[in-house]
Formats: sequence, C-alpha cells, structure tokens
Amino acid sequence: QVQLEETGGGLVQPGGSLGLSCAASGSIFTINAMGWYRQAPGKERELVARVINGGSTNYADSVKGRFTISRDNARNTVYLQMNSLKPEDTAVYYCNARLRRYFGTGEIDSWGRGTQVTVSS
Repeated sequence: QVQLEETGGGLVQPGGSLGLSCAASGSIFTINAMGWYRQAPGKERELVARVINGGSTNYADSVKGRFTISRDNARNTVYLQMNSLKPEDTAVYYCNARLRRYFGTGEIDSWGRGTQVTVSS
C-alpha cells in the first residue's frame, strides 16, 4: 500500500498565505511526479501544480506567480506554498503521486484524502 499524508490548509483571509505538505510512504519503488490538485464545490478536479523528476514544474495559469511547488526527493515529500490567496482558491486540495510500487511494474496514481483551503474574510 501507499499512503499520502497531507498537512496544512485551513482558513485564511484574502491576500494571505498558506503552506501545504504531503509525504508519501509505503511500498514505493520510485516516484516520477508529485503534485497538487484541487476541487471546488460543483467543479471538476483540476491540476494546481506538479513537479516531475528532474525538477520540471507545471502550474495552472490561475496560480502562476502566486503558488510555488517544491519537492524533497529524499523524504518523498512535496510542498505547496500559496501566497496572495484569493476567494476563488477555496477548494479541497489533493496530493497526487505518480509512482511505481515495484521494479518493472507500471505507473499508478496515488491520492491523498484532501485538505480544505478556505479563503474568506
């Protein structure tokens, strides 16, 4: 089994900052990418930011310049620093890891349980 443990999140005023972290553990051979997705009420889950092996990153246009993703490969942990938060950033944020559990097996997606981020005055 693979577990993704998310920490962080909560309530913050517009313009404020929050940090999220996610640590992967369990039967993992290699992690090829880690990232964050979010889902707001009534909307589909969308990519927020992702970092792949080698350090390349992808960001949703809506968060570019405000959010920063980083990864600690030794700890199988990914971080998301969110600055200048807006009410439209309110959503449940899910950690994702694209990984191989064993040598020679295919990639799978593993998900965290999600953490609520609410931006409101």
